[in-house]
Formats: sequence, structure tokens, C-alpha cells
Amino acid sequence: MTIETLFLLSSGLFLGWSLGANDAGNVFGTAVGSRMIRFSTAVVVCSIFMVLGAVWSGEGVSRGLVELSSVSVLGGAFMVALAAAIAVFLMIRTGIQVSTTQALIGSLLGWNAFAGVATDITVFLQVVSTWVLGPLMAAAMAMAMMWIVKLILRNSRIGLIRLDGYTRLALLGSGALGAYSLGANNIANVVAVFLPSQPFPALSWQGFESSPTQLLLLVGGMAMASGVLTYSRRTIELVGSGLANLSPLAAWICVSAHSIVLLLFASASLKAWLQSKGLPSLPLVPVSSSQAILGAILGVGLLRGGRDINWGRVGRVALGWLITPLVASLLCFLGLFILQNVFSLRVVN
Repeated sequence: MTIETLFLLSSGLFLGWSLGANDAGNVFGTAVGSRMIRFSTAVVVCSIFMVLGAVWSGEGVSRGLVELSSVSVLGGAFMVALAAAIAVFLMIRTGIQVSTTQALIGSLLGWNAFAGVATDITVFLQVVSTWVLGPLMAAAMAMAMMWIVKLILRNSRIGLIRLDGYTRLALLGSGALGAYSLGANNIANVVAVFLPSQPFPALSWQGFESSPTQLLLLVGGMAMASGVLTYSRRTIELVGSGLANLSPLAAWICVSAHSIVLLLFASASLKAWLQSKGLPSLPLVPVSSSQAILGAILGVGLLRGGRDINWGRVGRVALGWLITPLVASLLCFLGLFILQNVFSLRVVN
């Protein structure tokens, strides 16, 4: 692998870092905000399971995103990832929780416009539909889980001390599941643009074999984990205490609902099973983790009458979702123009 190839991959690493820093709050923000899990514990568990999810379950949804825009030139993939990463980073610096998925989609549309490539409307609508379907599913799931859990607790005799211990373990488990599902579903945002150009070679060492795609998923997952470990405190604090006042039990429900939604959109086996039964299936596309956790939090908050929801914060986050894809698209288009005309780098076929 040449130095030039490594440099062009750096934007994907930056995007993975930004995604980890931004979305760690969706996984452990409520647990840390409710002071049931320490921040240091949260980031370690989140990093480990995020990498595992990316490597073991991330290939299907990554290939699904390629259908929206196949960037077969490494220079173009570099700019697509860089524009999305810069857009996410700028939003993080302003303290706004954003959607990395929306940033990448905006960046891909910018590349399509520059390259004169028609966007696959079917795939585009599938992705955009998750921006509505994802948070609605998470909200409905969180409300149903809250109702069921309250019913169980009302008819049980669990002491407060024992309930506190169970809740801590549940928050740790749901956080690990959330990190795994985030890695499995959102790794596509990091590596999908590099799949057509396949920058890594296949490796074979003492009977162990690894495909180029598996190496790409591993490197992308590690980049996401580095973002969690180094720059996630601000977004964890925002999700944990800025959007709504959540009890530890409500925090567990929100993270669990968010995690299930992400896994549903990342499970190739579930999609195949539903199709074999002639049932409608969910598309294998990256779902916004930020939107899913916000939907779950709002669902729980509305179930309690909406009194504890910080609607000002919610509006600010929603504004970030509208701005982010536009910023990413413009950055990508401008960056591609500069790379091609100033640095004479091939960015389109």
C-alpha cells in the first residue's frame, strides 16, 4: 500500500473518529447522565463492542449504501468522507448532536452532482425514510417497554437496593448492545465509500485469512472507537442531561429501544427470513443513531406528559439535522473541484 493510498484513507479515519465522538452519547449518554455508569467505564465498553459490531455485522449494511452512489475512484472517496467528517466535526464544536448518516448522504449527493451521476431514487428514498421511521420506531418501542416494565415492577416485590443493582447491570448490558448495534449499522458511514476501490489487499497468515472488506471494517471500527475514547464527553453529557431528565430505568429503556432499531436495519439474516416468508422487510441501510435515541427519549418523555423534555434543546438538535447534509454536500462539491483543478487529483471516472 502506497503513502498516497494511506493519505487518501485518512479522511475515512477522520470520519470514523467523528462518528465515534458524536454517537457515543447515544449509547451511554443516558446511563452516564443518570449517574449509574461512570464515564470511564462507558467509553471502554463502548469502544470494544463498537469494533466487534463493525467487524462481525457491518458488511451487509455497508454494501447496501454503495447502491446509492458507487464512488469507484479513491480520490473521490477521500473527499466524500472528508466533507462528511468536517460537517460533523463543525457541529460537534458548536455543541450540537448531529446525524453522521445525514452528513454522509449529503456528501454522496455532492459527489453525484459533481460527477454528473444520477442518484438512485429508490435507494435514496429508502435511506431518507429511515430518518422518519427510525425515531418513530424507537419512540413506539420505548413507550411500549416503559409500560411493560412498570406493569412488571408494580406486581413484583423487588427492593430498592436490589432494583438499583439490576438497573446498573441492565444499563451496562444495553450500552454494550447499543455500541455493538452502532458499529454494525453505522460502520457503513465510514467505509462504504471505499468499498468499490478496495484499498486493502487480502491477507493470509498461518492459516488465518482476511478479505479486503474485513480489514476495512476493522480499521473503520477502530477509528470509531478512537473517537469514543478521546472526544465523546461533550455529546455524552448533552444526551445524558440536556434533552430530558431521565430516571435510570427510563435511561435503560431508551438505550435498549435505540439499539434494537439499529440492529433491525443491520440484520441481513432478518431481511432474508422476512423475504422468504413473503413479508415486507427493512432495508439494509445506515440509520441515524442520533435520531433513534432522540425518538426513544421523546417517547418516554411524552408518556410522562412531556413536562421534563427540554424542547429548546430538541429544536436545536433538529436544526442541526437540517443543516448538516446541506453543509456536507457543499463541502464535498467544493472539495472535489479543488482536488481536480488545483491538485490534479482524479476524483471521478
